[in-house]
Amino acid sequence: MHRNIALYPWFKFAQQLIFWQATWFLYFESRLSASEAILLYVVSDICTTVLEVPSGYMSDRLGRKLTLMVAAFSGIAGAVIFVFGDGFAQFALANGLLGAAGAFASGTDTSLLYESLKAEDRVAEVEAAELKAWRYSFTALALSALTGGALAQYDDVLPYVATAIAAVALLVITVLFREPPHSRTADHRENLRALGASLAQPTLLWLLCLTLVMYVFSHIPFVFGQPFIREALTNAGYAAQTPLISGTVSFSMMMISVAVSLVALRLRRILGLPSILLLAFGMQVALTAALAISNSLFVIALLLLRMVPDSLSQPFIQARTQLLLPDGIRATYLSVKSLAARLLFAATLSLAAAQSTTEAAMPYAEMRVILAVYAVAGLAVLIALASMARRASV
Repeated sequence: MHRNIALYPWFKFAQQLIFWQATWFLYFESRLSASEAILLYVVSDICTTVLEVPSGYMSDRLGRKLTLMVAAFSGIAGAVIFVFGDGFAQFALANGLLGAAGAFASGTDTSLLYESLKAEDRVAEVEAAELKAWRYSFTALALSALTGGALAQYDDVLPYVATAIAAVALLVITVLFREPPHSRTADHRENLRALGASLAQPTLLWLLCLTLVMYVFSHIPFVFGQPFIREALTNAGYAAQTPLISGTVSFSMMMISVAVSLVALRLRRILGLPSILLLAFGMQVALTAALAISNSLFVIALLLLRMVPDSLSQPFIQARTQLLLPDGIRATYLSVKSLAARLLFAATLSLAAAQSTTEAAMPYAEMRVILAVYAVAGLAVLIALASMARRASV
């Protein structure tokens, strides 16, 4: 278990070497229409959605290590198809495999960490361990975003080549893990009752609702950020530099998030858990509103703050949730949570795709309307969550 704990940050580092993250929308737009590019993201979320709960159940029944190995193999296959494939159908298959990789890892990775700590009598270190893994994750995201943007300047398929190589490294690390001890209940009805009881806990229910909306608002700039940057740079006469600048923006936002994570634990102790979580969500809503107001170069600078809310919230949400869950349904619960988040975002994104252009590039006028609707809805949800925080005993 000590080796698991030592390897876990490097596992998260390899897992987040996503070299295509800063150029994927531009890559799809160069071969498909803007609406098809959005729909490809929806395909990924649908595949993840279908596999979320089965993968969590597999993790609870068959083990954390096996489930993570399936995730690594799926990631390798998806990246390879992107390298050699062409057309919507093949890209959809590749995105589906990447979605499957996310589903099989979702909840299982953090369960492996928590149960390894528990086996070593180090549960008190869970917040610090989650924050350390968060820093490794975002450092990898930053480095791969910048590198991927630079690679795309030479050939836009190179980021997927690099991602395939990183997925192989992830598989090697996964093989080195040992299965952590955790209780397993064979009675399916008992598992369902335990899951239902967990979902009904006021604290877990509040955290669940917050997680759902924060997932949506974290991914809005991810989906619309690249066409937004392209539009802003086109107005300034720098459209040709979009892949490199997009990668640089992603690198900078991740490194800022890593820096904020260094003081996140201190802020959490000063503000308290509900306050820091609501502050993080409020920042997401404010950024979405700023994107809807203007597409100036100044707003591109605001995108650098995109991942700060996640560094102020996700490690603490994970740690608080883990303490409230029984072993037998831990990964299943976390998968249900991810399932609900992806369903919500896929539903809203499908509506956005229906309103978007069928031309190769999405104009800012269309983005502005979509982003404004998201911002207004987010403000209403923020007010509702703030009013319920005390009753939920977060």
